[in-house]
Parts: sequence; structure tokens; C-alpha cells
Amino acid sequence: MSDGSSFSITTPIFYVNDVPHIGHAYTEVAADVLARWHRQRGDDTWLLTGTDEHGQKILRTASANEVTPKEWADRLVTEAWKPLLDTVDVANDDFIRTTDERHERGVTAFLQKLYDDGYIYAGEFEGFYCVGCEEYKQPSDLVPGTGAYEGQQVCAIHSIPVEVLSERNYFFRMSDFEQRLLDLYESNPQFIQPESVRNEIISFVKQGLRDLSISRSSFDWGITIPWDSDHVLYVWFDALLNYITALGYGSDDDEAFRRLWPSVHIVGKDIARFHAVIWPAMLMAAGLPVPERVFGHGWLLVGGEKMSKSKLTGIAPSEITDTFGSDAFRYYFLRAITFGQDGNFSWEDISARYQAELANGFGNLASRIVAMLNRYFDGAVPERGTTTPSDDAIDALGKSVTERADASIAEFAPHDAIATVWELVDALNGYITEQEPWALAKDDAQRERLATVLVTALRGLGTVAVLVSPVMPKATEKLWASIGAGGSITEQRVDRAWEWQGADTVVPLESGLFPRIEQVEQGAA
Repeated sequence: MSDGSSFSITTPIFYVNDVPHIGHAYTEVAADVLARWHRQRGDDTWLLTGTDEHGQKILRTASANEVTPKEWADRLVTEAWKPLLDTVDVANDDFIRTTDERHERGVTAFLQKLYDDGYIYAGEFEGFYCVGCEEYKQPSDLVPGTGAYEGQQVCAIHSIPVEVLSERNYFFRMSDFEQRLLDLYESNPQFIQPESVRNEIISFVKQGLRDLSISRSSFDWGITIPWDSDHVLYVWFDALLNYITALGYGSDDDEAFRRLWPSVHIVGKDIARFHAVIWPAMLMAAGLPVPERVFGHGWLLVGGEKMSKSKLTGIAPSEITDTFGSDAFRYYFLRAITFGQDGNFSWEDISARYQAELANGFGNLASRIVAMLNRYFDGAVPERGTTTPSDDAIDALGKSVTERADASIAEFAPHDAIATVWELVDALNGYITEQEPWALAKDDAQRERLATVLVTALRGLGTVAVLVSPVMPKATEKLWASIGAGGSITEQRVDRAWEWQGADTVVPLESGLFPRIEQVEQGAA
């Protein structure tokens, strides 16, 4: 198992009943930024994402589109879910589908072990089932319907009526793990984050856990129960196992599982309960380590409502990237929203931040420094002369920002890390304004001072570039080609970004890092 030198992180696997919206992309980008950062720290890093393709919801969607469930899943994965990763520049190490043979093999092995060990039994069950959640609901999870559903009980999350299902199913003895879960939460307060989600989960478990119905016999789209071919596995029990089947659990080659498990799970807060209750109970039953951490981030809101295709509030990521680019998409959602809390998206806000913080802030800073080195020193980076307190302050801030940003990432606070780096962006812009290198260039006697100012600024710029490269990989790679004297910026240690001493030469930037956008056409929000 992981000895602490590795960093294994996952997104949820997403339902293929529809195309992705920016809420899905937000989760992908958050996990990707954390993974990129750890890679640049030198950690053995692994990022998993994928798709959840079984269950009643997928079966009904496929039937409505007059194709088989597998044909529907293949189409959505090829045309929507894998292209999403390119759209927002996610550098995942693996992509798992629950229809993969490796997954089905691992699930079957896991199920058989739990059955053989007495954790699964047959029984009768009747309850309120939400097809949207693929979950039996407690009465407290239901609310009175409105509009067309007035007079009916609906799911509080999906606002659709629940169905009363009665089946002879197989059950997982989840109630056996109630106290062990509470002990886990108490002994490891970091296991569930943020605090609001942790408190909600603890409260839920303290109400008492029931055994979990884990099979269905009313439809056949799923993994067959190995000892009873009339039943297929409950979709959540199936889906959660992707985190270990992708690492080789249940196969002859489980080296990756031994090296990289346990993982950190980044999920939306609405599915944190599955990951922080059902999943660790399953692992405990199998004698396996529980996840490293479950982080339930907040929802993206549009007009105050959770992102939803059914409510026509879903925005395709390409609607934003086509205008602002993928770097700005990644920057905006991790800068503007406190990770772990809900956040409102608006076209006005992303446009304002793009202009002020990217085009006028970071982009203009880079252009000015590179342009002045080319104008005053023909692109050759001069020797830095005697420094002043102002120069030393920039150096010290670069070190401080690096250390604090790295600490923020360790605390799963990318918003704080980015805000910290922007202290250096603002300080460098202020430093250039204060030092007036264009005035120094007019006086030959100030040649050494000019060199010191521009080299100090260049080193600070390099520190910024390395620190934000996990967030904005395209812009920073372009900048590195101008100031880094070869190689890739991803080869630079992000936890030692302040140590970069500059290159021997710089070359002009072919164009601005963030082209100005005169007018933004509002998308379907």
C-alpha cells in the first residue's frame, strides 16, 4: 500500500445518461490541478477518472434513444466524456469504464469474497427509490412535489417522484460497520472534508445504519451476481469499486494497487455519503484500507440553482473555453470559488476576472518584463548587481508565496494557493511601476540598476509561472518557451519555484498570454 510518497487521486465516475456540463468539468479540473501540483513536487502521482455505465437510469436513457445501453455508453464516452478532458486540459493517468472487462473481473472477485465471508445475504426489501440518484431514499430525503408533481413525494436532489420498489434482493451487512465508521471519523478528522460535509455524514451515521440492498432483479443491465445469475449488482456498489479495479484489484497484476492505494476522492457533496459511508464499510468488510480522504466540494450554481440539464441550467464547458480558453476556465473556477463551498457562476464575473487578473495582471506583467529585456538588453539576461531592500523584498516574497501555496494545496485549498500566488503578481506589477525601468534605461549611469530590476522581476515572473503551471498549463508553457531557456515548465519543482535563477536569454512572446476579449456573448444560462 501507499507509504506516503505517492499521491493517488480520483474523480467520481460520471453517469453517461447525458453530456457533461461545467459542474462535471469543475470536478475534473480540481482533481487535475491537485495531481499536476503533486507531480511537480516529485510525488508518484496517479489521477483516475471515468464513466459509470450500468444501472436503471442508463437503461432507460438508452431505450428512449432506441439503442442498447452499451451502444449508448460507447457513443457518450467517445463523443462527450473523453473529449471533455481535452477541452479543459485534464492530464489523467487512467480512464475506467464500468463496462471494462478489468472492472467486471475485479468487482466479481470482491463480491465473492464478501459473500464467502458472510457479509452478503438474501432478503426482502421495499422502499422509495429515486432513479436519478440510483438510491433508495429515507423519508427525510423526500420533499413535497410542486407543479406537475404536486401531491407526490419527490427526491430532494432531483425533484422527481420516487418509485416504490419491492424486491427480493441481496443485502450487504452495512449495519455491522456503524461503530467502526464513527470510530474512523473520530480518530481521523481529515478523512471527510470540508467540515460541513463531515458533520452531515457523522449525523447521518449516528441515526443508525441499515443493511444495504445491493442487487436488482427487475432489470438486467449491470454486472451479474456471481452466485445468482437472476440478479445484477446495485449500480453504486458496482461504481465505487472502480477506484480499486482500475489499480488492478482482482487481477494477477496488482502492483499499482499495492503502490498507490489508498486514494483521495474528490466528489460533489451530494455523493459524499456514498464515498464516506458505503465505500469504507465495503473496504472494511474486505479487509482493505479505507480511502485516504473524501473531499466533498460544493455545487456550481447558475442563477442560484444547482447545475442541471433537466432544469436547463447546464452549461457546456466549450461554451466558456471557446471564448476564454481552457486556462481561463481552469483559473476562474478554482480562483473564484472557495473549494468546498457552493459558488455562483456568471458570465460577467468570469469576463471581469479574465480582464483584470489574467490579461491586465499576469499577462501584461509577463509581456512587459520580456519586452524590456529584449529592448534594453537584446534578449540577453544581464548579471544582477547590488540589491536594495525593494529587490530583496521581491525575493523574500517569492519564497514565502511558494511555501504558503504549497501548504494550501496540501490542505486541499487551491483557491488559497492561487490567491497567494497573486500576491506576487501584484507585488511585481507594483515593483515595476515603482522602479520605473523605462526611466532607468535613459541614463547610462543606471545601467547596473536597470539590470538588477529586470533580473529581479524576471526571477519573480519565473516563480509565478512555475506556481501557476498546474492551473494554467498552456499559458505557462508558452511563457516558459520565452523565458525558460528550453525544457518544459512541468520539469520545474513547484515546491521550490522561488529557487529559479533565470535563464541566460529570453525571446519575445509571439503574442499575449491572454488575448483581450472585447465582448462576451452570454451563453445559455
